[in-house]
Amino acid sequence: MGDETSRYTVDEALVAMGFGNFQILVLAYAGMGWVSEAMEMMLLSFVGPAVQSAWGLSSNEESLITSIVFGGMLVGAYSWGIVSDKHGRRKGFIITATVTSVAGFFSAFAPNYLSLVTLRCLVGVGLGGGPVLSSWFLEFIPAPSRGTWMVVFSAFWTIGTILEALLAWFVMPRLGWRWLLSLSSLPSSLLLLFYRVTPESPRYLCLKGRTSDAVSVLEKIARINGTKLPSGILVSDNQVELGEKSIPSEDAHLLSPRRTESATQKEIDSNLGGISSLLLLLSPKLIRSTLLLWVVFFGNAFSYYGIVLLTSELNNGYSKCTQKNLQSQKSHDVNYRDIFIASFAEFPGILISAATVDKLGRKLSMSAMFFLCCIFLIPLVFHQPEGLTTGLLFGARICITTTFTIVYIYAPEIYPTSVRTTGVGVASSMGRIGGIICPLVAVGLVQGCHQTVAIVLFEIVIFFSGICVVLFPFETKGRKLSDSVSSPKHINESV
Repeated sequence: MGDETSRYTVDEALVAMGFGNFQILVLAYAGMGWVSEAMEMMLLSFVGPAVQSAWGLSSNEESLITSIVFGGMLVGAYSWGIVSDKHGRRKGFIITATVTSVAGFFSAFAPNYLSLVTLRCLVGVGLGGGPVLSSWFLEFIPAPSRGTWMVVFSAFWTIGTILEALLAWFVMPRLGWRWLLSLSSLPSSLLLLFYRVTPESPRYLCLKGRTSDAVSVLEKIARINGTKLPSGILVSDNQVELGEKSIPSEDAHLLSPRRTESATQKEIDSNLGGISSLLLLLSPKLIRSTLLLWVVFFGNAFSYYGIVLLTSELNNGYSKCTQKNLQSQKSHDVNYRDIFIASFAEFPGILISAATVDKLGRKLSMSAMFFLCCIFLIPLVFHQPEGLTTGLLFGARICITTTFTIVYIYAPEIYPTSVRTTGVGVASSMGRIGGIICPLVAVGLVQGCHQTVAIVLFEIVIFFSGICVVLFPFETKGRKLSDSVSSPKHINESV
């Protein structure tokens, strides 16, 4: 029992040191990446119509400018998750930031439609690395305050959407869409500027057997936070499991941690190739969570971007389906203003997330807001006055912002460190499929005078997503993160 008190895990170290100045710096860096992704996504609402007008594009060609970004994100979310799980979180997000900033900047100089679509696809590939930054930040937060600070992190997305709407409002009428594309790439460039001072995740380092490097990072956290590390030696969850499963050999593991870490590392590297990582997500212990999470991510993305698009579509006259109202190019300034105002609907969603995520839990908070979102959309099955339509969509956006925020907290918590970014990345890819389908199907129905069918489609997707949340196998509120699939900690241990 004496040896038990002389060792500690990364979770225990983070709890002992608390949330301090070091985590604030990590939050600022990761938050900048979230701002960057939000701005690159929001600009699609402005660039598409402007390019269509300038180059005489068809409506399908305009839609492709949006859908191709989601297509790139579909590829990137899966790819960068594997890269960061195998080679480190830092390598994952430096590559994504480079791709996003370079492709985003050069898309402003695209000479023709084909080159613009190609570059925007590359931007999407880079944006697919967003889950890497969220997982990286998550792994620095003490478990008791994880939910609250992940909500704060999610608020950077709202800041990004508002900044982009404000930027478009001033830049588009004066300088045009090319300037908007180039200026919107600046936040990604800031990630490159400060990359050298970013630390690797100590949880990832410990998992990979680089215990001394993990201790160095933890010591830096303690120094900046003005606290101290627990006494003893740092061990990974894998070593704790080995000790618990093989008590007679516990002393041998503690006396030769390098040998244990080496064996663990070889086992992990031999099993976690790209395909093997995906198969691990579909293993008996994870398959239920994985499949349900895919549906929830799909429903969230389909609904969120759909509600954003419906805000402009239904208020631009499509709800009345009169031919004279199909001329939308004359009111660009009004659209900028309306989208800017509508973006503030996300702030109540963030506040609701912060108030409920650690009190009611992830599952109850998400499911309740999905079902409430359905209630807001029901009246829109029939044509409503413009003011009521805007109010109902405002309420629906609050709800879907809340669910989107909380699912990005819940998803990394249900996966072990060995496949965390891969799991969140693949789930995010499923969300991108929802983003691809949304402008091609839902908005097309509204423009084709089929508002009722479109709203019913949203209702079905949102309601089914809420049911899937209810069916999630466990709640993660207050639970420690696990390092391996075999660890029971992510299922039955609380802090």
